[in-house]
Amino acid sequence: MRPLALLALALLVASCGGATHDDRTTLVVQRFFGACEAEYGRNTDVAAAEGECGIMTSIINRFEADNPDIRVVENIVFWPGYDQLTAQLAANDAPDLVTMHGSVIADYQARGLLDPVGGDLATVGITPDQFTDAARRAVTIDGKIWGLPLDSWTMLWHVNTNLFRKAGLMRNGQPVLPRSPEELLAQAEQFERRTGKPYLVQATANEYASYTRNFYTFVMQQGVPLFTDARHANFRTPAAHRALELFKQIRARDLTTQNQDYSAAVASFLNGGGGVFLVGTWMVQDFDTASRNPDSALHNGYAVFPYPQLFQRNVTFADGHNWVMPHNPERTLAEHEAVLRFLKFFAAHDADWARTGHMPAFAAVIDSPKWRALPHRAALAEIAHTATPLPKQIRRQFPIETVVGQEAAAAIAGNKSIDQALADMERRVNDILQHI
Repeated sequence: MRPLALLALALLVASCGGATHDDRTTLVVQRFFGACEAEYGRNTDVAAAEGECGIMTSIINRFEADNPDIRVVENIVFWPGYDQLTAQLAANDAPDLVTMHGSVIADYQARGLLDPVGGDLATVGITPDQFTDAARRAVTIDGKIWGLPLDSWTMLWHVNTNLFRKAGLMRNGQPVLPRSPEELLAQAEQFERRTGKPYLVQATANEYASYTRNFYTFVMQQGVPLFTDARHANFRTPAAHRALELFKQIRARDLTTQNQDYSAAVASFLNGGGGVFLVGTWMVQDFDTASRNPDSALHNGYAVFPYPQLFQRNVTFADGHNWVMPHNPERTLAEHEAVLRFLKFFAAHDADWARTGHMPAFAAVIDSPKWRALPHRAALAEIAHTATPLPKQIRRQFPIETVVGQEAAAAIAGNKSIDQALADMERRVNDILQHI
């Protein structure tokens, strides 16, 4: 190519580079909930989106469309993303906002890695009294607000009412739910006799979280604290023994599915493999959709409820998703203002996010006719008051969840005595807490 042509090409490239310069403020948002660019990458119609990923992606797209002076960089991490976040913080490469479970906030807050946001939220009209009880507890530490709650989630009693009808466990069009451990076992045995299928569907293979959440819930329902203080677990109690004994009996009597991982358990419930699936709020939308499919075993046969009250207190162990702001002394005023605009925008779309099945973070949404008109939501509204997280002073809740689940699984399967499992559970958890 001749020199003049090369010069012309260089000038063309330079002019093109100048034309694409972006002067917008950059907002780096880091989240889990999966990637769905093929379906929702350009979607800005939030009302048309479905599922966690679809709704999250569409809200972010809508925000960027409505705020043309802000460029959103969306980092999608493999769930839950905390190893990546820790590495970024160590490298002074903090995102502006991160999705974080309420159970994890204290781990980062205690090390000075998060900024409180209560004062900032107040400047855009968001105050803690607007949150549900569960959402407010999730983001409050030492009287300060450390994030904007997206939701509260908990485990639910997902019911195949077609099978319940066959089992004779429907009354006035509603499933009959147990009110004590004895009723649970009696109803489960009646269900198995009349349907030939297990009463419970559970994900128990390579899955410890569900063991832990069930254990926490039914100990909490007995009014016994799971921890005596920030450094000591309290698992060697009659209440803890009763909680594990109940699930051990369910397994020993073949009243539950066994050796199914999460995917297999979901498929089992969708195919009519059992009566009650113990899984979280995030599956409400999927199962409701299946109930509208004439070819589904759930067709016109799905209902969902909070965990039944089997003991003295009506509570359910819960957690939640939140937006938190990692500490970054180099964040500019323009970037900080973009953070607040994003949080205000997301709060305004709390009702859209709640279509995932998670409980809304704002009390006004739960009280609204629009939310209660969504399928099954009226039956779940009480969770806003009964959802109960672990105390905020308990750190390292993710690794603790694994230990508790491992020991609970060993006891329920009969590989250890319940007393030995509870002793090992307490010892191992105390070791974690005392080495923070």
